[in-house]
Amino acid sequence: MTDIIARRHFRDKAAEQSIEAVHNQLDELWNDASFVPELDRLTFTTAVIEAATNVVLHAVPDSPAPVELGVDIWIKAQSLRAQISAFGAADPELDADAAGMPGPDAESGRGLALIRALVSTVTFARQDGTNIWILSRDATPA
Repeated sequence: MTDIIARRHFRDKAAEQSIEAVHNQLDELWNDASFVPELDRLTFTTAVIEAATNVVLHAVPDSPAPVELGVDIWIKAQSLRAQISAFGAADPELDADAAGMPGPDAESGRGLALIRALVSTVTFARQDGTNIWILSRDATPA
């Protein structure tokens, strides 16, 4: 079965209150997808919130207009997926595949490593002035 069972969408200025709004969207999503195991819910939620928080805290505008945060989340029978977008953000010029956990004394840089540990796949693309992160978590076998 590949049909989308539940879906949520958020888009607004990349600001602190946006994180709470995304969290509320996720809470509503789980009401529509109660079959998703608690461990999958927790890890996926943590990854999505971490990615959205990274946009809010670290995205640099590519113009005088503020960066906007977009989060699209959809649930299928066998997978959880999210697209986190930083609209109007400058290119971060990073290698998403090379990100690892920083040393114990590092004060930052753990976000992408944490996200990668929580989901099955993480991809990054830049398209039309937008930084796009795709997070995917395969369903835990019953």
